[in-house]
Amino acid sequence: MTTTDASAELDLARKVFRIEADAILGLIDRLGAPFTAAVDLLANCRGRVLLTGMGKSGIIGRKIAATLSSTGTSAFFLHPADAIHGDLGALQADDAVITLSYGGETAEILRLLETIRRVGATLIAMTGFPDSTLGQAADVTLDCR
Repeated sequence: MTTTDASAELDLARKVFRIEADAILGLIDRLGAPFTAAVDLLANCRGRVLLTGMGKSGIIGRKIAATLSSTGTSAFFLHPADAIHGDLGALQADDAVITLSYGGETAEILRLLETIRRVGATLIAMTGFPDSTLGQAADVTLDCR
C-alpha cells in the first residue's frame, strides 16, 4: 500500500466517523417524553421483550434482542413473516413488542398490529416517520429519522 492510498483510506475513515458522530449527536434533541415512556415500559415489562422488523431493520432488531438477552432481559427476535404464519402465538399480554420499520408502512409489520392489540401487549415503534400507520398505532413511538 502506498502512502497516498493509506492517506486516502484514513481520510475516508475520518469522514465516515464524522457522519456517524453527527447522526448520533442529531438524536440528542429528539430525546424527550417518548424516550422516557419507552424506557419505563421496558423497565416495568413483566413479560418478555419481542423485537421484530424486516430487512435491515430486522437485522438491527436481532442485535437489540441479543443485547437485551445478554444483559438479563428476556428478549427474542421474531421475523414478521414467521409471525404472520403462526409464530405470533408466542406473544402474551405481559410482553412488550418493539417494532423497527423506517417507513412505518411495512406490510408484514402492519399485519401484526391487530394481534398485538388483541393480545394486549405493549407496542413500541422505532420509525423514521412517527405519523406513519405503525407510529400512530404504537403506545410509544420513537422518531429514528
